[in-house]
Amino acid sequence: MNTAEPRILDADWAAIAVVVFGVTAFSVSQGLTYPLIALVLADRGVSASIIGLNGAFFAIGVGASTFLIGPMTALMNGQCLIVSALIGVSVSLALLASFETLWVWFAARLFLGFSASVVFMTSEAWLNTACPDRIRGRVSGLFGAGMCAGFAAGPLAIPLFGMEDGFAFALLAVYVAFVAFVTVILSRKTHTSPAAARPGMFLSFVFAAPMLVAMVLVFGFADIAAVSGLPLYFTEIGYSPSFAAVAVTMLALPTALAQPLFGYLLDKFDRNVVTVSAALLAAGGFLCLPFLSSKTAIFIDVALIGTASFGLYTAALTLLGDRYSGGMLVAGSAAFALAYAVGSASGTIVFGTSMEIFSASAGPVAIGVCVLLFAAAFGVASLRR
Repeated sequence: MNTAEPRILDADWAAIAVVVFGVTAFSVSQGLTYPLIALVLADRGVSASIIGLNGAFFAIGVGASTFLIGPMTALMNGQCLIVSALIGVSVSLALLASFETLWVWFAARLFLGFSASVVFMTSEAWLNTACPDRIRGRVSGLFGAGMCAGFAAGPLAIPLFGMEDGFAFALLAVYVAFVAFVTVILSRKTHTSPAAARPGMFLSFVFAAPMLVAMVLVFGFADIAAVSGLPLYFTEIGYSPSFAAVAVTMLALPTALAQPLFGYLLDKFDRNVVTVSAALLAAGGFLCLPFLSSKTAIFIDVALIGTASFGLYTAALTLLGDRYSGGMLVAGSAAFALAYAVGSASGTIVFGTSMEIFSASAGPVAIGVCVLLFAAAFGVASLRR
């Protein structure tokens, strides 16, 4: 653990408010743009392959930001970086609202991925800088709850405001610009700022904390597999699309509500034990799903899957701040962002391929086995610390 830098004694609540506002804007923009862009492009007759390629440009922007976050933190402080990135998100959304030209949408999606990822990484690092260890789990849980709520709220703009005339994009652009304005106001009251990451710190963190990186990868693996794969699984085994939609809601809503409670457990009990327990619960939820026939039991199980799998991210964020400080927080946040991108892509592939090769039930079982293997690996690594 890096102990060279002093720890703050009291929470910087203004900074915590900034990062929670920021990550909510990040997650609302992602929660809206992922389905809305696909629906709008499909309505214009754009092929599925081009729509998929457009989504890949977002991922390319995320990947580019992880490697450039160190130099950016050296050029400007955390407050300026978050505000600049929020403005970048707002401009990207405004471009989507104002133009229909396909290449503009590709450029806007790339810039959106880059800017949103910078908001996310800087917010993570600043959260741990601003938070004393005694309440780190609960504040991380609050951060996770804001992110979950944003992801859940984003898609609501589609039925409320429709897909026509880019109104939903424009409204979200105004919202993100407002968050940037609030960030400027609150930043005047902060007394902390994330430190700059020195060259080489990204790789140093990956080699120093491989299990934390793996934890976020497994979170992305399980989380996106559940969000994108479970609706397909339920329809394949005979449930209606409306049931599948309600199941996804049951995945997201309890997850957001439970994260502060999960953070409380991280503060009051051994964090390694809580992390292994979350992984085991998530794995068990996936593995037992094919054996459930009651709709009530399925909804409870899905809520457990969402809460426990997202708990891995809350635990990773808490352990990051517990074990590291200074520039390593920025490097760790960058590693987390890249790990999540890799994990989310892998999760959907494993889920879909398992269903196609074996059976519908093989999808959740395959994810459950992978999460179970991580739980075993993390438990063994924890005993060796």
